[in-house]
Amino acid sequence: MEKDNTQKKITFWVSVYSCVDLIVGAVLMGVLLISFLFRQVGVKGTSMLPTLEENQRLIIAINNGLREIKKGDIVVVNQPNIFKESLIKRTIATEGDEIDINFETGTVFVNGVELQEPYINENTYTEEGVEFPQKVPKGCVFVMGDNRNSSTDSRHPLIGMIDTRYIFGKVIFRIWPPNKIGNLK
Repeated sequence: MEKDNTQKKITFWVSVYSCVDLIVGAVLMGVLLISFLFRQVGVKGTSMLPTLEENQRLIIAINNGLREIKKGDIVVVNQPNIFKESLIKRTIATEGDEIDINFETGTVFVNGVELQEPYINENTYTEEGVEFPQKVPKGCVFVMGDNRNSSTDSRHPLIGMIDTRYIFGKVIFRIWPPNKIGNLK
């Protein structure tokens, strides 16, 4: 009988150890994923309306040099700028592309083709000081906010082309507010 109780105690502690081991392993895996692959960021300002609103929370895939930044990607940029903070903008053109903006009609062209931009708040009428057309240099991208006339972006000489080494990550998911949780386009 004593042997039976001892066996039950051993079985109980083996089960507890297995559960604790599983929980600790899951927590460590989560911490590693969050630390090295994904981060949470908050939206400040209105430059990405209507796509992103002030105080929304986003998950970004950290740019570790393995991810290619493509046209249309929403990115977090850490390149030093006049605001002294990270920027969240949409990639409009990548290295080697020629970008042109007709500020009279508000249309944006990449490589001579007018962009179809259902995500913007309104057409691009605000000039920021950069002359167009511009060719995107090697290792750079051209970014703009979706709220084109209230966005300081690559059109501004103090922001300019973004060196891809300063792209911290690509926005992949909105986690706040609850009624807007989901992937971003």
